[in-house]
Amino acid sequence: MSGATEFGLRLEHLRADGNRVPMREVFALAKAFIDTDPAEIETMLESPDHLMRVGAVSIMDFQARSRRTPPERRRELYELYLRRHDRINTWDLVDRAAPHVVGGYLADRPRSPLYALARSQDWWERRTAIVATYFFIRNDDLGDTFAIAGLLADDPEPLVQKAVGGWVREAGKRDPDRLLAFLDVHAATMPRVALRYAVERLDTGTRQRYLARA
Repeated sequence: MSGATEFGLRLEHLRADGNRVPMREVFALAKAFIDTDPAEIETMLESPDHLMRVGAVSIMDFQARSRRTPPERRRELYELYLRRHDRINTWDLVDRAAPHVVGGYLADRPRSPLYALARSQDWWERRTAIVATYFFIRNDDLGDTFAIAGLLADDPEPLVQKAVGGWVREAGKRDPDRLLAFLDVHAATMPRVALRYAVERLDTGTRQRYLARA
């Protein structure tokens, strides 16, 4: 029995009582399948079942996080993510895998693929471009977060706007002055939802000053 088939059967078992399956149970099931090879993961991504795809990107994430995952497998996961982005097409799928599968892979490599994604016509790819930088933020490497956010500062898609605002907010926790400099340039033209996310943790006076510019 293939890994994808077995995962699907186990998933159906979780659904047997007719209740909604908690995501924590899908994540736990994915962790039990951490050794699934990329070909089987791709089969899971091709499923019309959203939870199968949640399982697929979760397996990818667990493998990318694991210290025992060899460099060649990390490359395969990264390439699979980009090649099958057509199946990684909801915010939760992007957010589950992009930081470690994409950001982690590019941590010690040129970041140019993220800038190509930021210029994509596909807004899920644009969301990946900013979400992947969370791996860098956690390591106090903030330059690409602010640079990509600048490219996406006036993005028309709300789910990209929210990611842009949320990620510069998180980067701003580590470098408040850099966040303020970003807002000085972009606050007047950022969509309201992005700006609200970006200024959420600022003091009341500063927050209101930037919101008044929009």
